[in-house]
Amino acid sequence: MKLKDILEFPECRVLSQGDPEREISRVFCCDLLSIAMGKAPADGVWVTVMGNRNTLAVASLTDTACIVLAEGVSLDEGTISKASEEGIAVLSTELPAFDIALEIYQAGLS
Repeated sequence: MKLKDILEFPECRVLSQGDPEREISRVFCCDLLSIAMGKAPADGVWVTVMGNRNTLAVASLTDTACIVLAEGVSLDEGTISKASEEGIAVLSTELPAFDIALEIYQAGLS
């Protein structure tokens, strides 16, 4: 699966696009940044409700391909600009974390 497949999910709003051709390895759910730092998979989709600049730092550190902010969480404009600069895709959805993670998984991830 490629990032472009996730960018097209109708229930997600794209805040930062990243590289649409990037391969996605798996989906990961976590709201504790310290745990995500050690366990988020490279090239993964990270589903969280942590919508702040520190989330971008962890995504960059772990080489996360995409952050999906669940439960209607979004980012401020400065953080969205930083995500774009760093090439990190960020999406926002009203869905609960489990629901969007399951949808991503069922679309072709493990």
